[in-house]
Amino acid sequence: MSNDPLLQPYQLKHLTLRNRIMTTAHEPAYSDDGLPKDRYRLYHLERAKAGVSMVMTAGSASVSRDSPPVFSNLLVWKDEIVPWMKKLTDDCHEAGAAVMIQLSHLGRRTRWDKGDWLPVLAAGPAREPSHRAFPKVMEDWDITRVVQDYADAAERMAASGVDGLEFECYGHLMDQFISPLTNGMPPGPYDATTLDNRLRFAFDVLSAVRERVGPKMLLGMRYTADEDSPGGIPPEEGVEMARRFRDSGLVDFVNIIRGRIFTDPAMTDVIPIQGMRSAPHLDLAGRIKAEVGLPTFHAARIPDVATARHAVAAGMLDMVGMTRAHMADPHVVQKIVEGREEDIRPCVGATYCLDRIYQGGMALCIHNPSTGREETLPHAVPPADVKKRVVIVGTGPAGLEAARVAAERGHEVTVFEVADQPGGQIRLTSLTKRRSEMIGIIDWRMAQCTARDVDFRFNTWAEAGDVLALNPDVVIIATGGMPEKDILDFGNDLTVTAWDILSGDVKPGQNVLLFDDAGDHTALQAAQFLAESGATVEVMTPDRTFAPEVMAMNLVPYMRAMQDKKVTFTVTYRLTGVEKDGNQIKAVIGSDYMKLAQERHFDQVVVNHGTQPLADIYFDLKPQSENLGEVNYEALIARQPQPAGKGPKGFQLYRIGDAVEARNTHAAIYEAMRLMVTV
Repeated sequence: MSNDPLLQPYQLKHLTLRNRIMTTAHEPAYSDDGLPKDRYRLYHLERAKAGVSMVMTAGSASVSRDSPPVFSNLLVWKDEIVPWMKKLTDDCHEAGAAVMIQLSHLGRRTRWDKGDWLPVLAAGPAREPSHRAFPKVMEDWDITRVVQDYADAAERMAASGVDGLEFECYGHLMDQFISPLTNGMPPGPYDATTLDNRLRFAFDVLSAVRERVGPKMLLGMRYTADEDSPGGIPPEEGVEMARRFRDSGLVDFVNIIRGRIFTDPAMTDVIPIQGMRSAPHLDLAGRIKAEVGLPTFHAARIPDVATARHAVAAGMLDMVGMTRAHMADPHVVQKIVEGREEDIRPCVGATYCLDRIYQGGMALCIHNPSTGREETLPHAVPPADVKKRVVIVGTGPAGLEAARVAAERGHEVTVFEVADQPGGQIRLTSLTKRRSEMIGIIDWRMAQCTARDVDFRFNTWAEAGDVLALNPDVVIIATGGMPEKDILDFGNDLTVTAWDILSGDVKPGQNVLLFDDAGDHTALQAAQFLAESGATVEVMTPDRTFAPEVMAMNLVPYMRAMQDKKVTFTVTYRLTGVEKDGNQIKAVIGSDYMKLAQERHFDQVVVNHGTQPLADIYFDLKPQSENLGEVNYEALIARQPQPAGKGPKGFQLYRIGDAVEARNTHAAIYEAMRLMVTV
């Protein structure tokens, strides 16, 4: 038996959990027609097989047809979900993990134009800003029907063999009754006048479910114990709610939330991202456990083993959720057990996963391309049948991932890098203090490569002759891109790039126009840097929204850093050219919507237009390569070896990442991994 607090078993009523680490409910959006088919099942099974003690499936699985999914939620109102959920449950049980599922009615946190186009329901008329629907205030027959829907859904899940049910009670319908900020029910048993009344709907559901599934099924509440908002649920009331849950005998565990999720900024405080404090709500969870004594779960930016271990060792939690950490590395528990904590791929807090979900996409980890692709791109790198000599040029995320995978497969790997440090654009990104955790993407890969004797040659401008001198079997060009600067009709020599500002190569001006038609993090990082230097900044874009590539939760810290400074955002206008006008720069501004030629004056103009490939060495090597640089996409997608090609016998040549076209970090790493696992 280990003495590690995280590896101690925990007895939850009749259920013995093998350790204290779980993945909390989240919706990765892998469902197929609302059902947890193979992609969904294999995602959870990977974590179960690697040692997590419990997988909490779904993030608010929908119990009613008038709770239509807004991010591919499971639909537990369907009878056909039972066999799919049973297969998931059986597989995870066989792997040694308990399985629960979170149930919910979204209430106002959805839209009327989703699903069956039914009216949106809520406990009051107030619109949720994030989803914009003006809800119908629930009538008595709505309440009766939805309570019945919960009980029916619970019965289906009991038939699937899950160990327990958790009820989503923050921001969703249950919480819309409980919160004084959202309960607008007319005078009566469910109105906001007393805590008893506000809790009544939740207890109606709990009672109906318990009657339907019997005493053995574990029931828990993931609820808001402190809304951290004027007029909202205060922490004292949160403690009292836990007492009432305990004393009712209906609730077996609580899972603690602080904050609200009705806007992007509010949700980002509930689920903090990089640059924000780790475990900011752990104190509240610890208070609930200390004062009430119910089994207590919690997850909110607990990204590392040390923080998780402290939470359990200090008695603040019974079960600690490391959900995003397990998206970055599903084998966290296995590596703890094996004494390999240094090998854990770190969660860097980029929250690419959640931001994608809230944009309607599937959850993906920014630097683990196998997450959510377990069926087609396993996490374990297979050994190669034949050892090869692999030469890589560039140490950005694509180049380092290629080096890591090649080395894990047993190849002899040499990497050229013109700079004195690895990282490429990631290193530039990490110079911004709030985004410094991004360097973990690079540091982890460097450590993995170093442990496998990869030969790095820094401060080396590789040319074709340097590569060929190593007699390579495979050459990977991962040289990235360079900012595209000459984008205006005239005056390009008078502009600088966002990279120039972030790298410190150019000093900030005082009155700055930042023209951004890439819409990515680089522009906002540069705008923040300029604003914090004291400049007056106008961020201009021809798009209808600014920064469209920076998704909801990642936008929040930028706005908090800039809105109290001299920064304005101008949309739907295009910078067409600049020229000198005395000691200033005259900007000529047009529009895609009409003929326009406004003139404005600045002392600095910064442009951000993405990158163009820096790939001269690729084109120098291409005629001498066996495959002439060609990638067979059918083989790539099917994870089959690339064919030899029609060029001279010798080496295969590929370019990846931004050396092909400007994309993002995940794309670069994904491309590198799925190519290299067959090389």
